[in-house]
Amino acid sequence: MSKSSHAGRNELCPCGSGKKYKKCCELKQRKTRGATVMMIVVGILMTVGLIAGITAITSDRRDVARPGGVWSAEHGHYH
Repeated sequence: MSKSSHAGRNELCPCGSGKKYKKCCELKQRKTRGATVMMIVVGILMTVGLIAGITAITSDRRDVARPGGVWSAEHGHYH
C-alpha cells in the first residue's frame, strides 16, 4: 500500500486537466508547502523581534552608570 492516495507522478492528474500529475497538482502542492514554511519562519522571526523590542523597552536600566552619576546604596541605583 502506498503512502498517499493520489496518482503516481507520471499518471494523469486526478483533477481532470489532462496533464501528468507531476506537471499539474504536484507543483501546486510544492509551492503551497514552500509558502507555508516561509510564513512560519517569518512569523517566528517577527515574534522573536517583538519580544526583543518589548524587553528592550521595559527593562530596568536604573542600575547602569550614567556620566556624572553617583551610586546610591540606600536606593540601589545611580543618581
